[in-house]
Amino acid sequence: MSKNITIALAGNPNSGKTTLFNALTGARHSVGNWPGVTVEKKEGMLKYKENDIIAVDLPGTYSLSPYSIEEMIARNYIVDEAPDVVVNIVDASNIERNLYLSTQLIELGKPVIIALNMMDVAERRGYRIDEKKLSEALGVPVVPIIATQKKGIEKLLDTALDIVFGKVSYNPNQVNYGKDLEKKIEETIEMLRENKKASKFNLRWLALKVIEEDEAVLDLLGIAPQLQNDEIAATDEISLEDDYESFIADKKYTYVANIISKAVKKPKDQGLTTSDKIDKVLTNKWLGLPIFAGLMYFVFWFAITFGEVFLDMIDGWFGTLGEMAAASLEGVGAADWLVSLVADGIIGGVGGVLTFLPQIAFLFVAISILEDSGYMARVAFIMDRAMRKIGLSGKAFIPMIIGFGCSVPAVMGTRTLENEKDRLTSIMVVPFMSCGARAPIYILFAGVFFPGNESNIIFALYILGIIVAIICALIFKKTLFKGDQTPFVMELPPYRFPTFRGTGIAVWERVKAYILRAGTIIFSASILIWFILGFNFSGSVDMVDSIGAGIGRAMAPIFKPLGFGSWQAALSLITGLMAKEVVVSSMAVIYGLGEAVGEAAMDGDVLGFASALKAAGFTSLSAISFMVFSLLYIPCLAVIGVIKRETNSWKWTGFSVVYTFVVAWVVAFLVYQIGGLLGF
Repeated sequence: MSKNITIALAGNPNSGKTTLFNALTGARHSVGNWPGVTVEKKEGMLKYKENDIIAVDLPGTYSLSPYSIEEMIARNYIVDEAPDVVVNIVDASNIERNLYLSTQLIELGKPVIIALNMMDVAERRGYRIDEKKLSEALGVPVVPIIATQKKGIEKLLDTALDIVFGKVSYNPNQVNYGKDLEKKIEETIEMLRENKKASKFNLRWLALKVIEEDEAVLDLLGIAPQLQNDEIAATDEISLEDDYESFIADKKYTYVANIISKAVKKPKDQGLTTSDKIDKVLTNKWLGLPIFAGLMYFVFWFAITFGEVFLDMIDGWFGTLGEMAAASLEGVGAADWLVSLVADGIIGGVGGVLTFLPQIAFLFVAISILEDSGYMARVAFIMDRAMRKIGLSGKAFIPMIIGFGCSVPAVMGTRTLENEKDRLTSIMVVPFMSCGARAPIYILFAGVFFPGNESNIIFALYILGIIVAIICALIFKKTLFKGDQTPFVMELPPYRFPTFRGTGIAVWERVKAYILRAGTIIFSASILIWFILGFNFSGSVDMVDSIGAGIGRAMAPIFKPLGFGSWQAALSLITGLMAKEVVVSSMAVIYGLGEAVGEAAMDGDVLGFASALKAAGFTSLSAISFMVFSLLYIPCLAVIGVIKRETNSWKWTGFSVVYTFVVAWVVAFLVYQIGGLLGF
């Protein structure tokens, strides 16, 4: 007998959920050695023993209390979607903390299997876990696995099928909350039996949530807080020192500690782990920030130096492609406008961006290695002191780090922040972090105007983005988003050697997204730019009389105080709203250099791209001002869209657009004007 089965994967952050999800489904979702990598659920399919199985990777959570969005996503899915089995991935090397979530999952009433992951790490630390005793104590199946090596996967699936087909009994043990609270739970259950909306849920779990005054559950049941208080209070003869939520949590921890004492043996003298010893240096109070700065500088040096090796090759390939395309079209008698569209518009525009793919790819390699090693989680710890001074915790720095890759997942990563005001503050400042899409602008301008110092310039821009983000966050926390400071509680994962597969997947996913953007957004934008630069409402015209030139001239005065008041620069920045890479592709089309852009950037070619920029009024100082403005100004449309979705507010979305433009203008103005006064 076969069946369609849904398995939900739930667990603490960084417990290996996504690794198991990839192992089960063959997917290649990026995993990271730090918490917060998965902030929304993902689904994948697999077929096992004639059964069609849907695996759902839920966001990592430490509990199922509704304190943050990812906790709500995980809880709502299990409660509302009713998966056939919940596989709770437990980090065996940190089992005591992980089992707290297990007790909550079991209370939801869905069949739970404990997947005891990272058994190899636990054994290296000297842990001896008796799976049988652990299973007996919890009353649920326990399956040891090593997700990274795909060990134990078949047994895990067999156990899931046994539960679904009723081949094994499922009798989970419950936490005993003591005589008084158990009586209260029973009384609340009786009250809930009369509530029709409660019928589809596990009543014991529901009763606990009502007693804890869980707002989401009270809203769901249509019980006003005051009403439930009155109804409960009518039979409440218990006097507790703590609030119920704290009391229940304390009972759960006691329950888990009792289980651990029976099923787990730890070495008496655990000593310092290798990660602890490394952290003594990397997270040192005085050394942490300088080491972080040094590593980031190395990242940019690595990307620029090694990327240049391949740049000529790609540049030459696009040059040959453009010549071949033009020759072929002319050979078949194609119209001049079509030859121009393909050679100058499409190949020139798209090639102008893809020429920089090697540097972008090496940048992703370096960042992925830092993520997989576990160092990025330390950065949040290192930055905690600075972040705390502005009213945020180091945890708020994690979305900012994600922003080094792309601002879209970074904005979504703010879901891990429990405090709504902290979340809004982070959403507002994340776009200042320099994403990979801006890198072609830096590489191009730094290569033309500062040959030999590209790494220094790009490093300075990344640091400037962090500084501006922190200053703006400070202003927001003192004005718009005042509130109490949230304590910083975050697990530091052990250091691990990045694997070729893991790093390869992460880099490929990012490179693929970059190429897809070149093939879609930038491709479309190149055609659009070619059109508005070749036509006006009367038909085909010279570029200076085109629609694009008219738009650029209308906007150019705004940028004149910043040092780049040409219509070409203004139009390039406007098109960058579609995607930041489009700034470079626009310039490639506008200046008619197409495939030669990369080569010109490499050689600092004064007669090529540099001469075109100088003809438009650029100097070394205005080039810096242009890069600073590109770093800080309005995020691209994809980021604006996700800001609207995450804030659910046009007001904050519009505010984000306006204030980032103002900040970019002011900072670029200061850079250009002060630089001019100093004689640069």
